[in-house]
Amino acid sequence: MTEQRLPDFAIRNEREAALAAKCDRLAAVFAERAQRHDAEASFPFDNFADLREAGYLKLTVPREYGGDEATLHEMVLGQERLARGDGSTALAVGWHVGTVLQLRGTRAWPETLFAAFCREVVAGGAMINSFASEPATGSPSRGGKPETTATRVPGGWRIRGRKTYSTLSPILNQFTVKAGIAGEDKTGEFLVHKGPGVSIEETWDTIGMRATGSHDVLLDDVFVPADHCLSERAAWAGKRQDDSGWMLHIPACYIGIAWAARDFALQFASRYKPNSLTEPIAELPHIRQQIGLIEAELLTARTLLYAVADRWDASPAAERPALKHELGLAKYVVVNAALKIVDGAMRIVGGASLSRKLPLERMYRDVRAGLHNPPMDDAVLTSLARRALEERT
Repeated sequence: MTEQRLPDFAIRNEREAALAAKCDRLAAVFAERAQRHDAEASFPFDNFADLREAGYLKLTVPREYGGDEATLHEMVLGQERLARGDGSTALAVGWHVGTVLQLRGTRAWPETLFAAFCREVVAGGAMINSFASEPATGSPSRGGKPETTATRVPGGWRIRGRKTYSTLSPILNQFTVKAGIAGEDKTGEFLVHKGPGVSIEETWDTIGMRATGSHDVLLDDVFVPADHCLSERAAWAGKRQDDSGWMLHIPACYIGIAWAARDFALQFASRYKPNSLTEPIAELPHIRQQIGLIEAELLTARTLLYAVADRWDASPAAERPALKHELGLAKYVVVNAALKIVDGAMRIVGGASLSRKLPLERMYRDVRAGLHNPPMDDAVLTSLARRALEERT
């Protein structure tokens, strides 16, 4: 019998249906490889070859440069669907498609540089990420000044430093870094290509998201041409205004993992019949109660996630920064809901959920990582509290 599913409210037209179908096909393949890459903590080059072949890497590239120019809603849809197969792959590629969406909106790069990169994405599957975290500064969202330094030299810059949590590092040929400018109270952002002085130290050995390739990147007197300096600003100056919509790739990934855990638990409950029962455990009242709790969390989280994405898409660019609180709330609600969903799925499956032969224990470890992706829970709640108090004054 063919499994029947209710229509997904996130799919509203043929273009979105085609994207979802493509991502579902990819996710099915990724799911078969996920256990091996997780056990080995190996980077899934095979998954990224498939993403390149399927044209997914150009999802958010502007149409004028040959890309699909996906909306935020579409990017969220694609990321959620991929994560149902493998969370590590979805989170890793999310930094690429998200960064391109950000650059498409801000045009923070010189246009000739951005155009050339976009054409590389379309023609050869080039990717990008921004490496900002460092051992001494922690998350860049906390405002720490980078210890990586850029020194002015004839024709450009020499950069020295170490970047941590450098997701996609095994596969990228270029990336951006933030560095303090030597002898000046400024920081800069630079486009760096792999070459002399760039090396990777394989430090990524974690309990979750083990296949994202988030190793340390070492920069040892790396030369960067002058036209690859993307920005210079005073160290005390605020960050360039960014509407942050692109960061919804993060909660999209984690609710995708949760969806997969939920599906596994539903299949298990519908089929598992211990010899003490005459029917599958799905008929037991307490199991039904647990399934109901999972569905409530899933529907609430997905409704908020897509509603915020749709508001961002519908808003003029100048008004999008005002959605910062709603974007942070979406990440907070969705990730915490995902944690509850995976936990509930494991309660339904019981002790077997701890077995490495089943995917739930990997999903449980992967979804926990969402708490450590920006924005952090405390920052979101503090921001919401500040807005509430300001509205009363």
